[in-house]
Amino acid sequence: MKQFSLLLFLALFIVSQSFAQKEKQYKVSIVGFYNFENLFDLEDDPKINDDDFTPNGRNQWTQEKYDIKMGNLAKVISELGTEMTPDGIAILGTAEIENKKVLEDLVQQKAIKNRNYQIVHNDSPDFRGIDCALIYNPKYFKVTHQEALKLILRDKKGNVLKNDKGDPKTTRDVLYVKGLLDGEEVHILVNHWPSRRGGEKATQHLRNAGAMLCKATMDNIKKEDPDAKIIVMGDLNDDPTSPSVKKILKGKKNQESVGEDDMYNPFYSPFKKGIGTLAYRDAWSLFDQILVTPSMLKKNKPEGFFFHKIRIYNEKYLVSKNGRFKGYPFRTFSYGEFLGGYSDHYPVYSIFLKEVKK
Repeated sequence: MKQFSLLLFLALFIVSQSFAQKEKQYKVSIVGFYNFENLFDLEDDPKINDDDFTPNGRNQWTQEKYDIKMGNLAKVISELGTEMTPDGIAILGTAEIENKKVLEDLVQQKAIKNRNYQIVHNDSPDFRGIDCALIYNPKYFKVTHQEALKLILRDKKGNVLKNDKGDPKTTRDVLYVKGLLDGEEVHILVNHWPSRRGGEKATQHLRNAGAMLCKATMDNIKKEDPDAKIIVMGDLNDDPTSPSVKKILKGKKNQESVGEDDMYNPFYSPFKKGIGTLAYRDAWSLFDQILVTPSMLKKNKPEGFFFHKIRIYNEKYLVSKNGRFKGYPFRTFSYGEFLGGYSDHYPVYSIFLKEVKK
């Protein structure tokens, strides 16, 4: 009996060792997006409409409030993706930032300073002066190219829209960044498409234009490299089921149905379940999305990083506990009143894996 027990133990040990040898190891990369909700400095810039965010403006934007906002955002950024890797997020697209200075102040905040985040930013022609940008950890990502792609606003007949002064209406550029993620080339398009002010249907063509700009850019990239890994992210001001995302970007809800000219949109399923990143009049929207080309899907057996899963970062402390926005993202301002919150959007991120070759 003792001999049988010993043989059984040895057999089980050999089996367990065999499974351990077959277990795969992966590198992790976290890529996210966060709308910072009006991250302005204190200075009055005469070239843009930033009057509300000055010490004497509507929001009485003081150094104390600025510091609170900075500390809050840095806290959130410091936590993103840390359940997968202690270094947290490697690449973060952003929206609603006034200039490079506010990002320089942000990356120096105590909670994230040791990560040495670097900045990609271009001033856009938006009349409020808010831009898209990218911050990244140089330990994981190296920028090789950056470009501001102009989004021209036109009416439904194709005419360039004009403001009251007769000048062309302006909006945020699409920020295009190419770089090496752990030595692997990826292309990133950071967006903040035109809002729904004036009505969703009446303004849909403006967001469609943003989607078409991204699609045209991706088509050009794929002419050079059909297997290019491309990430489209941003505050799209549209949901995964909107024409801009579903029809123009061809964002599919299931990986199995993603063709060569499609994108995979992992935010489709949570949206259909009623989960969102911002709320308005008791209705949730999921405007903050990250889509990937089929070259980043595991089913296509890509070399290097492939998509694993997403997360909408809606921790309890990021939710308003009371007031007219109870249950919504804990925002910074409400009709001029400083609430001391974080943003009126939740951040989102995607987790990418790369198998470590033994």
